[in-house]
Amino acid sequence: MRKTILVIDDDASNRVTLERLLNREGFDVHQAASGREGLDLFRQQPVDLVLTDFKMPGMSGIDVLRAILTLDPDVEVLVMTAYGTVETAVEAMKEGAYDFVAKPLKRLDLVTTVRKALEKRALTIENRHLREQLGEIGEGQVIGRSSAMRELLDECEQVAPSDATVLVTGESGTGKGRLARMLHRMSRRRDGRLVTVNCAALPEALLESELFGYEKGAFTGASGRKEGRFDLAAGGTLFLDEITEMSPVVQVKLLRVLQDGEYERVGGTKTLHSDVRVIAASNRDIEAAVSEGRLRQDLYYRLNVIHLAVPPLRERMADVPLLAHHFLARFTVKNGKDLAGFEPEALDALAGWSWPGNVRELENAIERAVVLCRGERVGLDDLPRAIRSGRGERGQHVQFAIPTPLKDVERTMILETLRYTHGDKGLAASLLGTTARTIYRREAEWKEAEE
Repeated sequence: MRKTILVIDDDASNRVTLERLLNREGFDVHQAASGREGLDLFRQQPVDLVLTDFKMPGMSGIDVLRAILTLDPDVEVLVMTAYGTVETAVEAMKEGAYDFVAKPLKRLDLVTTVRKALEKRALTIENRHLREQLGEIGEGQVIGRSSAMRELLDECEQVAPSDATVLVTGESGTGKGRLARMLHRMSRRRDGRLVTVNCAALPEALLESELFGYEKGAFTGASGRKEGRFDLAAGGTLFLDEITEMSPVVQVKLLRVLQDGEYERVGGTKTLHSDVRVIAASNRDIEAAVSEGRLRQDLYYRLNVIHLAVPPLRERMADVPLLAHHFLARFTVKNGKDLAGFEPEALDALAGWSWPGNVRELENAIERAVVLCRGERVGLDDLPRAIRSGRGERGQHVQFAIPTPLKDVERTMILETLRYTHGDKGLAASLLGTTARTIYRREAEWKEAEE
């Protein structure tokens, strides 16, 4: 769509010259011989940029600048003058002009400045549009406008009001936990508690007592009764993250709860009844976990009443700008900054990255950019180096001499991936197709072998 420029200048020959020049560059041009005539034209029709002379009879260029920005703060204004003093330039910029150009005008410099001013206007409009979209998104909702996310959110709206067990799958960092919170808030159990358990973070004995609670004397140190997560989530929702990491013993007890709604505390004999909706999640291949015997098939069927698959960010790149602005708004407040948005080059770089760590990686990148940003907008140099340069997802290829023991290959790959993710074990595990628990376990084994 052609952009419209309003030229205000009391010199008729200069107006004609500018109209011809800008028409050749693909712009529509309107002329005004005075400030007041220019304001009348500005009120009558939309304008993308105003190019006004500084010294004119009646209304000066500064007066025109002030009036136009009052009418539409998003319009960019360029001030031109033959009296190119530093004081004049400073005055125009302080009043809100995008830039200052001196007569006689140089064609290339003028066209370059005009295009940059129009790019800034387009970016300002896009930023506001995205902020308006974000303003419509309630706290805790999943953010997305891509077709993949719209389809997923439509499914969530249908599923949320029921008490059916939900299985959420997706790569690490895609927002499975956030989706679980949204399902709880949209459900009839919203007034109850949402209780979260990371099954990969707790050993078998502790996970069992955490889920079902224990009675006094159940084991050494059990000095009193403790309620489990099923007790705490009564009337609400229990979110079981990394469900494939649950031990076989605990899986049996969970299956009973899902089938019969009954359980006993560790060390107890009294049968308790559960009033909890269960949402389970995993970043692993669930069917592979079943075929390998890591997840009971009967438990899988009980969990998989409703299956919601969260797409990776690389399959919904249309969501990147919206998510980036969402995180920008959050982290500017958190860090006490006032940033207007992103430079076009930064948005291009974000759109060109494949996001192996998904939404979590994008969130970390934007937080880093906000902290490092020294200007009014996040620029390309504020982003992580890998995103700036657009390198491949996993950095440099690691080469091995043949033969190399398999355990040495594994150690090298884990260490190189941790170096790439700056120590983020969750992201490293996602890239390697394993779990954070496995990485922690390998590190402990290496440390023990070195001692």
